[in-house]
Amino acid sequence: MDVVRVMESLAEQGVTVLFKADGERMREGVGPWTFVASGAPFHEDLLVRTGADSVEACLRVCLPRLRAFGLDVPEFGA
Repeated sequence: MDVVRVMESLAEQGVTVLFKADGERMREGVGPWTFVASGAPFHEDLLVRTGADSVEACLRVCLPRLRAFGLDVPEFGA
């Protein structure tokens, strides 16, 4: 999965995307990765957020939700 390609594709559509790795949560053994996508100004109601154990797990949850908002998102694993 080319995470940069996914993020660039969303940004081109007016979406702000953030991936975060939380060191404190990692030390605690809790899913350290967080994915957040918000859409202002073009997609005002868009807010997709999840936390997981890996980048891939975040994308498996979030990419279908982003597509449901009508966004063109590269296929997972492509």
